[in-house]
Amino acid sequence: MPDLLLELFSEEIPARMQRRAADDLKSLVTNALVDAGLHYEGAKAFVTPRRLALQVAGVPASSRATREERKGPRVGAPEKAVEGFLRGAGLSSIEEAEIVSDPKKGDYYVAVIEKPGRTAEDIIAEAMPGIIRGFPWPKSMKWGTGSLRWVRPLHSIVCMFGPETEEPEIIPFEVDGISSGDVTRGHRFMGPGEIHVRRLEDYMEKLEQARVVLDADRRKDIIHHDARDRALALGLELVEDPGLLEEVAGLVEWPVVLVGSFDEAFLELPDEVIRLTIRANQKCFVLRDSSTGKLSNKFVLISNIEAADGGKEIIHGNEKVIRARLSDARFFWETDLQTKLEDNLPKLEAVVFHEKLGTQAERVERLKALASELAPIVGADTEKAKRAAELAKADLVSLMVYEFPELQGQMGRAYAEIQGEDASVAAAIEEHYKPQGPGDSVPTDPVSIAVALADKLDLLTGFWAIDEKPTGSKDPYALRRAALGVIRIVLENGIRVSLSKIISSSVQRQAETEYEVAKRISDVSLLESIEVATENNIPHLIRRLSGSHVPDGIVFGPYSFPFSTFDRNVFDATVGLLNLEFGQQEGIGRNDLLSFFADRLKVHLRDEGARHDLIDAVFALGGQDDLLMIVKRVEALGRFLETEDGANLLAGTKRAANILRIEEKKDGKKVEGDIHRELLMEPAEIQLAAAIDSARSAASEAISNEDFESAMTALAALRAPVDRFFDEILVNAEDPKLRENRLKLLAEIREATREVADFSKIAG
Repeated sequence: MPDLLLELFSEEIPARMQRRAADDLKSLVTNALVDAGLHYEGAKAFVTPRRLALQVAGVPASSRATREERKGPRVGAPEKAVEGFLRGAGLSSIEEAEIVSDPKKGDYYVAVIEKPGRTAEDIIAEAMPGIIRGFPWPKSMKWGTGSLRWVRPLHSIVCMFGPETEEPEIIPFEVDGISSGDVTRGHRFMGPGEIHVRRLEDYMEKLEQARVVLDADRRKDIIHHDARDRALALGLELVEDPGLLEEVAGLVEWPVVLVGSFDEAFLELPDEVIRLTIRANQKCFVLRDSSTGKLSNKFVLISNIEAADGGKEIIHGNEKVIRARLSDARFFWETDLQTKLEDNLPKLEAVVFHEKLGTQAERVERLKALASELAPIVGADTEKAKRAAELAKADLVSLMVYEFPELQGQMGRAYAEIQGEDASVAAAIEEHYKPQGPGDSVPTDPVSIAVALADKLDLLTGFWAIDEKPTGSKDPYALRRAALGVIRIVLENGIRVSLSKIISSSVQRQAETEYEVAKRISDVSLLESIEVATENNIPHLIRRLSGSHVPDGIVFGPYSFPFSTFDRNVFDATVGLLNLEFGQQEGIGRNDLLSFFADRLKVHLRDEGARHDLIDAVFALGGQDDLLMIVKRVEALGRFLETEDGANLLAGTKRAANILRIEEKKDGKKVEGDIHRELLMEPAEIQLAAAIDSARSAASEAISNEDFESAMTALAALRAPVDRFFDEILVNAEDPKLRENRLKLLAEIREATREVADFSKIAG
C-alpha cells in the first residue's frame, strides 16, 4: 500500500516547541485520514530546527464507498419536520426520499445517502491546507504580505505519495502561495542546495549527505556519546543534564561536540553556580573530576557546523562569553558574602509573597511558629527548626538568587555554612523546598522535615484561604505538588502527625496575617475575598453578616468600625452581641483541605500500586487525618481481602448492606438500635450475634492499639457465622418483630466491619 511523506520546511523552530509540534503534526494528519476512511498501518514524525516531517505508512489508495439509510418523519408529518429532515439528509426535495411501510408505525420517509469512494490524493490535498493554517503553535507570526501564521516563516512543503514499487507522485496543493512539491534543503551552511526527494528512506539518506540528522533522538545519542567520549579522553566525566541534552538536540541539525575551558580561579564558586551560569548562557555541559566529585575547568559545547579550523574560533568565542558570565557570578557571590543571611531579613518586608497573603517577612513569621510546633512531632530540635525557618527565605534577596532563581535554597545553604550556622539549619534552608517533583528526594533530617512541612502547609492553607485552589488542569501555585510533598515526607519518614490539628494551627496564623494585611491596606474587597473560616477571621464575618462598607471602614447594621480607630476587642464583642455561631463554620476550610489531601493520597497510593477504593473505605470512617496510619490500615485491609476469609466476608457484608438498603428505602428510615436477645430463635442467628460482639470488641481494641493485622484477624472470625446465617435464616420473616430484629442483626454486621473500614466502598 502507498506511503505518505510530508515535510514543512521553515526558519528555526524554537527547541522547546519541537517535540510537541511533531506530535501535533502526526495526530492532525492521521486523524484527518481516519476521519476520511483511510486507515493507515503506522506513522512516525520527525523534527529538526528547520523542518517538521511525517511518514504515514500503509495508506489505502482510496476510501470505500458508503451507503447510509437515515430514517425521517412519517408521511403526512408537519412541513417543518419534513424540511428539517431534508436539510439533515442533504436532499433537495421529498421526492428524493424513499417511503417505507411499517405495520405498526405506518409509512415514513427514508433517505438513502450514498457517498462514493475518494482517492487518497484528493483527501490529503483537501485536508493539508487546513491543517497547516490551523496548526496549534503556542506562538506564531506573520511575514511578508501573506495571511499564513507559522512559528517562523515557512519556505517549502514536500508532499509525496505512492507505493514502494512505483515512483511516488507529488500531491498538489497550495498554502498562502507556497505550493507542495518534492524539493527540500539540507544544512543551512554545509548543504548542497536544493534536494529532490521521493520517499522516507531516500529522504533521510539525502538529508544525511546534506549534513542533516533528521531523527531528534539520534541527534541526542550523538551528542551524549561524543560528549562522554571527549570527557573520558580528558580523564573527566560528563555531568548529566537530560533537559539540556533535549534542548541542544533541538538547536542543531548536524551536532559537533567541542571542548573549551575557563580560568581555574572560577572554581572557587559553588559548583551549581558554575553549572547554571554555563548552562543558562551558553547551553554547554560541564565536566567533573570523578575522583573528587568537583567540577573541572572544562566544558562541552555543541556546534552546528564542522569548522575548517576544527572549531577553534567557536571554542574561543564561547570561552570569552563564559569568562564574562563567571566574572559576574563571582561578583554576585562575593557581594552576597559580605551580608549575613539574618541581615537580609528586613529586606523581606518589601518582597510580596502574594498581594492577599502578605510579604515574605510575614510568611517567615508563620513558618517559624509552625516549624516550632512541628519540631517535637518530627523529633527535631525546636530552636534549630525555628532558626532554619527564620533563614529559609533570606537568600531570596541575594544577588545570586536574583540572577538565578533556580538557586534559591542552594545559595542560602552555601551562605549559611560559610557564616557558621548549624549544619542542620543550613541543610534545612535548601531542603525545605523538597520534594519538587515525583522524582525528587524527600528531606530526612528532622530539622529539614519540620521546615519543609511548615512551608508546604502554609502554602496550602494560604491559597485555600483566598480561594485560589487547583481547578481541572490549572494549578498555578503548584498546590498539588505541595500536598503530595507533605504526603511523601510523612510516609517516607514514618511520621505520626494529625493533619487536622496542624492545618487548624496554620489556618489560625494565616487568618491573622490576612486580617493584618487587609487592615493595613484598608481594602474591604480584600477582606471580603478571604475564605478561611475561624473565630478570629474578620473577613468571614463580613460575608456572614452581609456587612456594608464605607471608604475608610466597615459597617455592620448599627455598628461602625472605621479603619483608623479599628479596635479588635470591640469588634469581637459586637460579634458576640450578634450571636454568631462560630463553631458551625470553623471546620469548613480545614475539611475541604483534608479532602484535597485524601485525593492526593489516592493518587500517590495508586501510583504505588494500591487500590483507591480501599482508601475510600478507610477515609469514609471520618476522623482519618494521620496519613501514616491510613496507609498502614489500607495495606492491612488489602492483604486481608486477598485471603479467602476476607473475600467471603466482603461478599457477606455487601449482601447484608444490599438487604438493608432495600428495606431502609422501603421503610423510609435507617435500621439501627440494639438487637433484642430474647428474639434470637435460631442457632445461626444466636451464633452470629455472639460472633459480632466478640469480633467488634477485639477489632476495636486492636484498632486502638494500632494493630491493624489483629483487627483484620478479629473480623475474619465473622466469615463462618455470616455464611451460616444467610444459608439458614430467612431475614424477612412474617413476624414483624422478628424481621426487625434480624435486620438489626445485619446492621450489626455493617457496624462491626466499620471498625476497620466502610466495606460498602470496596469494589468486588
